[in-house]
Amino acid sequence: MARASQDNQQIINSDSSDTDLSSSNLRYRRIVIKAGTGALTNEVGLDSETMSDLVRQLCQIRDVDGEVLLVTSGAIAAGRSALGVGIGEAGTDISSRQVFAAVGQTRLMHTYQEIFATHDAQTAQILLTISDLSNRQSYLNVGNTLQRLLELRVVPVVNENDVVAVDEIGEVFGDNDRLSALVANLVDADLLLILTDTEGLYSADPRTNSDATLITEVEKVDAGIESLAGEDMHPWARGGMSTKLEAAKLVTASGIPMVMCHGREKNVVLRAVRGESVGTLFKPASGKMEARKRWMLSGISQRGRIIVDHGAAGALVKDHRSLLPAGIRDVEGDFNRGESIYVVDSNGVKIACGIANYDAKDIGRIQGMNSELIEATLGYHYGQEVVHRNNLVLL
Repeated sequence: MARASQDNQQIINSDSSDTDLSSSNLRYRRIVIKAGTGALTNEVGLDSETMSDLVRQLCQIRDVDGEVLLVTSGAIAAGRSALGVGIGEAGTDISSRQVFAAVGQTRLMHTYQEIFATHDAQTAQILLTISDLSNRQSYLNVGNTLQRLLELRVVPVVNENDVVAVDEIGEVFGDNDRLSALVANLVDADLLLILTDTEGLYSADPRTNSDATLITEVEKVDAGIESLAGEDMHPWARGGMSTKLEAAKLVTASGIPMVMCHGREKNVVLRAVRGESVGTLFKPASGKMEARKRWMLSGISQRGRIIVDHGAAGALVKDHRSLLPAGIRDVEGDFNRGESIYVVDSNGVKIACGIANYDAKDIGRIQGMNSELIEATLGYHYGQEVVHRNNLVLL
């Protein structure tokens, strides 16, 4: 759901030129900024002018004692450009995309290093896969590294490690949208700012509906909001509005606000961190989530999910109960005991995630049953709950 590409240059040249930023008007101190492929590239590859303007704003935040972490896309696009592979040509399979990422990541990071150096700022490259964040020990190690880098006033530049992420590429992180939400949760950020090639979330697709209006605030990402996700049209991007809404759901559940706006709008980062109204603001849940549950959000398996009936959904959301087998209508995919999986209602809406006490096959055998029949059916039991309420995070 993005405006036509010809709007980009017009937005870059908009008359918003307010660059005033000080410690006193900095509303958010620790900010994760995600720059998507559409916000960083043009028809030939990396857009150095746009990247320079982004870095200028990040360094202004840093200069007034703000902390910035940059989650960046663009490696695959940079690799395609370097190897002379144009839009529409062969090379969309996973192995080709990994080759593009391997070639492009060095160019992407080198470009950032050179631009940040003009502002006397040091950068550090952080390449992650979903397994780095789903494993508790590596999750803590990554968090400690990021914290130390911020203490040293080094700007972490984070990207998915596409070269080794065979299962994840194009599926799990979604053009780094989900990754940015997980990084924001990991460092307990004050704000997640997603820069893309659209002004925000619209009431309809503005490319096809002239009556579409920008939604400036979202109280909660529910089924109605998720239905507004359109098809992404950027040729080198892997995400879309749906992955951005999933990121919003993950980060706001942790008590962190998210803003999605056009990355080429003049001084949009500075305006966002001052708390001005730009793009779409996704409001956070009340109160910050405890660290352990934030980690649970980081390891959600994409390989399966549990579908529950109306009664079970109400017990989870309203009464904060555990998930029992009696309320399970179906189980999809293949996951193991101990994995964090999505729980969805009968309409397919993700209402929670939690750590499964049983694997997918066993849940399929006991779904709809009274908990007292688990041992007789399976020959063993790990408790009466499929997901215990202490291991459950509502979305």
